[in-house]
Amino acid sequence: MTSIGKPLPHDSARGHVTGSALFIDDMPAQVGELHVGFVGSPVACGEIVRIDVQAALETPGVVACYTAEDVAGHNVFGLIVADDPFLAREEVMYVGQPVVVVAAETPAALELGRRAVEIECREKTPVLTIEQAIQENRFLGPVRKIARGRVDENLTSAPHRLQGTFKSGGQEQFYLESQAALAYPGEQGQIVVHSSTQNPTEIQAVIAEVLGLGQHEVVCICKRMGGAFGGKETQAAIPAIMAALVASKTGRAARVIYNKDDDMCVTGKRHEYFTRWECGFDDAGHLLALRCEYFSNGGATTDLSPSVMERTLLHGDNAYYLPHVEFTGKVCFTNLPPNTAFRGFGGPQGMIVIENVLESIAEKLGLDALEIRRANVYGVGSRNVTPYGQVVDKNHLPEIFETLAEDSDYQRRRIEIADFNAKSRLQVRGLALTGMKFGISFTTKFLNQGNSLVNIYTDGTIQVSTGATEMGQGVNVKIRQLVADEFAIDPRRVLMMATSTEKNNNTSPTAASAGTDLNGAAAVVACQEIKSRLRTFAAEHLADSESGLVASPEHICFAEGSVHDDRRPQVRIPFEQLCEDARRDRVDLGARGFFATPGIDFNRETGRGTPFFYFTQGAAVAEVVIDRFNGEMRVLRADLLIDIGRSINPGVDRGQIIGGFVQGMGWVTNECLTYNEKGELLSHSPTTYKIPAVTDIPPEFNVRMFPNHDNTHNIGSSKAVGEPPLMLALSVWAAVRNALSYVKPGAEIDLKSPATGEEILRVMTALEKDTTTNTLEVPARLES
Repeated sequence: MTSIGKPLPHDSARGHVTGSALFIDDMPAQVGELHVGFVGSPVACGEIVRIDVQAALETPGVVACYTAEDVAGHNVFGLIVADDPFLAREEVMYVGQPVVVVAAETPAALELGRRAVEIECREKTPVLTIEQAIQENRFLGPVRKIARGRVDENLTSAPHRLQGTFKSGGQEQFYLESQAALAYPGEQGQIVVHSSTQNPTEIQAVIAEVLGLGQHEVVCICKRMGGAFGGKETQAAIPAIMAALVASKTGRAARVIYNKDDDMCVTGKRHEYFTRWECGFDDAGHLLALRCEYFSNGGATTDLSPSVMERTLLHGDNAYYLPHVEFTGKVCFTNLPPNTAFRGFGGPQGMIVIENVLESIAEKLGLDALEIRRANVYGVGSRNVTPYGQVVDKNHLPEIFETLAEDSDYQRRRIEIADFNAKSRLQVRGLALTGMKFGISFTTKFLNQGNSLVNIYTDGTIQVSTGATEMGQGVNVKIRQLVADEFAIDPRRVLMMATSTEKNNNTSPTAASAGTDLNGAAAVVACQEIKSRLRTFAAEHLADSESGLVASPEHICFAEGSVHDDRRPQVRIPFEQLCEDARRDRVDLGARGFFATPGIDFNRETGRGTPFFYFTQGAAVAEVVIDRFNGEMRVLRADLLIDIGRSINPGVDRGQIIGGFVQGMGWVTNECLTYNEKGELLSHSPTTYKIPAVTDIPPEFNVRMFPNHDNTHNIGSSKAVGEPPLMLALSVWAAVRNALSYVKPGAEIDLKSPATGEEILRVMTALEKDTTTNTLEVPARLES
């Protein structure tokens, strides 16, 4: 009996559909529970002159108002740098930055109380763009660099050189469940918090820090989230602290539920990037040298921005071998909410730049961009070492490229598109095939660990607790399958428990696509410890002195819900009977498992090492059509081929692949964050921020998993599938650029991301007015 490789339903699938799956806002109200909200800064940059909460306190139903002066412990926290205030004390750094916490008996009283709070600020000129930050030399953290070879020398000697800049926009996580937390006081000053968070351990730690408690006095629980996508890795902290502060001060339960407008306005998003690049290449399009200078919009505090930039540098190569390369990265300070983790974690921002470079080379040489990508793709046995020195082991990229090109009928469609574009004056089509190589592991070494608690009961059922948090991605059903497979029982007899810091301590966030890798492996370690005890016990009970069958744990097998000795398979003990008998014989039926990813290490000072356990790889072909008159773009067809090893749950994984691609498609096409000159987010609701709708899905959408079981050193020979599919959507952006190359062949194309209808129309208008063509002038070295 095995459940590995079967498309079992998501643990909460029925609950999601019927509405019975509880989220924090669905949890029954506690006796005396308070509703909690906040009042934020009215300006993007300034000094606080006056905070007046008297009118709010006099509002019927308002119980309390708290400012930074009411914080007993540390008011400033941060995972990398402690520079993120819980409540602004003397200065404000972005519009909506929390200044006052308000607690009330009812939601209506809360809103009246919030409106009654007065915050007066002495406004200063804010920094709102990357360009302004560069000009004013406003940065967060140190400059990071990864380099190899002799870049200057090979740029100078290259037959051809190009340079340019590239901009990619930010992206709202747009999880369906907004930031939420419910806190209630325990005995002796303890606090229990239910938080919609990817990182319960961080919530536990920051609440303890802000309230002046020990971590042992705080318990954080997360049953499930209604989406997260990285937006609840660090950003769940402030609402959780708000609820905990009120619960601690009042002795009453307190609940914080952001509305969608507040959530979008004050939480961090995917980092916007500005990149300067220059490259040298030969007549066949081989990249001889590449230099990129990445600048990200970090927002007002550090958050995870240095780590996001680090992954950008580690993925600037994407799927392509670079013999001489220099990547540098700087995080820019701006007076916007601190930007944070988002699916891909900086990888997409680096990968889209090199795809843009390859498209530029193809246009310059008059070649199909696929040929340029084939010329540069990582090799097998040679040309397979990354700029940071890690070997791309078990590389299937060349095979994936060729298989996908053939399966998608790329060459025939390329000819048809050229013919269509030559004849049509109303529309123009584009086609692109892009690759993807995404490293799996946290680039901060200590985070690559997981632990679990497995408890078996005397009826043969099992409870499993891990540090993984379920945000809809299906980590729970995968771990359930792994545990069931260890004991060869029906997965329905295994139950995943709510994630709690009380059961699993010092956990890593569920991020970096490593949730199943780390926590699933830890669960299997615990299972194997229990199995070892049960094998010893079963061997004694299955021994037969009359036939000379001596007890031998090595011969004990778990199969089809029972246990037997493989030398006498006809005699079987049902698993539940074995558990009952073992307990009566005082055999421990519980275990804690721990797993630390082996063989990884990266020195960020030297930019060298092995930061990743393995790489998830893939490629995608996208075909688009653009209306020449209004810039409207539609994706006609998408073909995806991705290597995720041996899939633990093909149904869940297929959902992740499709969802990730569509989310990535939104980032590169229609999701556009818009701020005004005051630093206020204008696109802060579903009416003004356009995520992909069902009508945006390609009418022909082909998804295949590359058959590969060689990732044997990972749990179940599987590969991570959470983040990698998003980068396959770069093919859509590249297809848009390819379509625009037909508008005026040979002209320079300056297409930013997202390629919205407005952006496409801007580029087409510029192309129609432009009378010049690309040149191969050698640029001066880019200035830092």
